[in-house]
Amino acid sequence: GAPPNKPGFPKKILGNKLEDKHLCNCCHNILRRPFQAQCGHRFCSYCFNRTVSNGPQKCGACIKEDIFEEPTSILKPGCAFPDNAVRREVEHLSAVCINENCTWKGSIKEYEMNHEGKCEFMIIPCPSCKEHIRFNEQERHNERECPERTLNCKYCKEPFHFKNIKAHDEICPKYPMICEGCAKKKIPREKYVDHIKFCSKFRTPCRFHVVGCDMSVSASPALELQLHSEKTKVAELGRRCTELEVKAGTFENVVCVLNREVERFATTMEASNRQHKLDQDKIEALSNKVRQLERTVGLKDLTVAEMEGRLREMSATTFDGVFVWRISDFAKKRQDAIAGRAPAMFSPAFYTSKYGYKMCLRIYLNGDGTGRGSHLSLFFVVMRGLSDALLKWPFNQKVTLMLLDQSNREHIIDAFRPDVTSSSFQRPVSEMNIASGCPLFCPLSKLDAKNSYIRDDTIFIKAIVDLTGL
Repeated sequence: GAPPNKPGFPKKILGNKLEDKHLCNCCHNILRRPFQAQCGHRFCSYCFNRTVSNGPQKCGACIKEDIFEEPTSILKPGCAFPDNAVRREVEHLSAVCINENCTWKGSIKEYEMNHEGKCEFMIIPCPSCKEHIRFNEQERHNERECPERTLNCKYCKEPFHFKNIKAHDEICPKYPMICEGCAKKKIPREKYVDHIKFCSKFRTPCRFHVVGCDMSVSASPALELQLHSEKTKVAELGRRCTELEVKAGTFENVVCVLNREVERFATTMEASNRQHKLDQDKIEALSNKVRQLERTVGLKDLTVAEMEGRLREMSATTFDGVFVWRISDFAKKRQDAIAGRAPAMFSPAFYTSKYGYKMCLRIYLNGDGTGRGSHLSLFFVVMRGLSDALLKWPFNQKVTLMLLDQSNREHIIDAFRPDVTSSSFQRPVSEMNIASGCPLFCPLSKLDAKNSYIRDDTIFIKAIVDLTGL
């Protein structure tokens, strides 16, 4: 038949007559439907199929015996065959049952066909309570011992769990009751209420016992019961009325006190609302004032910044036609010029005299026009001044421009006389005239090589305006 879905037989069924060749190299029990792999090792068919189900595997027995070699020792589907000779050998071995108190004997073949899994002495768990019981005691356990067993009530025939027996008795409609009046027995619970309604001997406590009546009355003679009830009712109602009157008086006093409290609270609230309104108005006024002051301070800040700028310019200003311009952070400013972020820079203004010509310099650290990229370009600019109306035009003074050698050895010097026909030297009509000067003032290569024009990342430019004839 088809191979059973199980590993090998337990070793104990052979007693002591155990030989290694009869054992599976995977589960190490007695071979069931043996397969022999290419390497010669044997496995139960179930164990072999399970081992190779996830792809080829190395034979553990070959590794253990140190005879591993590829590809013989690789187990894979289809590389093993049923070993019928060993199967017959195993099936003929004599076996005993391993369950306690069982005396069965026979061959392994008979054990598998007739006894395995059917032995009366086999221990199995109860499916309901999980207790371990013998196979042949299952019925008795289920009927008499299992705490999870189901019974049918002997009164109402309804099924219930054994452990719920007490709870069921409390609610069973057919459960037998005894009348406390006439001592009649076996009254089903569902009929008990009807019985005591008409039983002449059953005494019941007065229904006013909750408010103190200790009399117990017969359930049957209706008149006696009714009369007693009425009397008690009247007395009880009288007592309740008195109680309520006292309570009502108390409540009136409480209400009076509360009214006074409410009035006082309302007055306080009104006063605090008025105060709150005043506070709000004050806050609003102060907020406006703060906003106004912030605006004023902002304007003042601008004015101060402007004045500081002017002061800086004035402190740099000279009134004798000689001007020295200190340019610090030279490397960064040169980079800005190369990148085109700030190609040109203006110097502060300077004058030939207190009421003389107003002028400034313009420098291109990466050159301009014919000198772009190769030279430092330096230009002279005539600016519009307050005394221009008193001066001679066009401007016609000689201008000398210098890049100072900070070791005082070899200054770079260029000088020019103004071209009086150029618009650069006429009386300015805008803030400043077009710059004029030296696009090829100094080759940049001079500044890139080792030099003494740049020290501490700073250069000095000097301009001298000849004052002759002024």
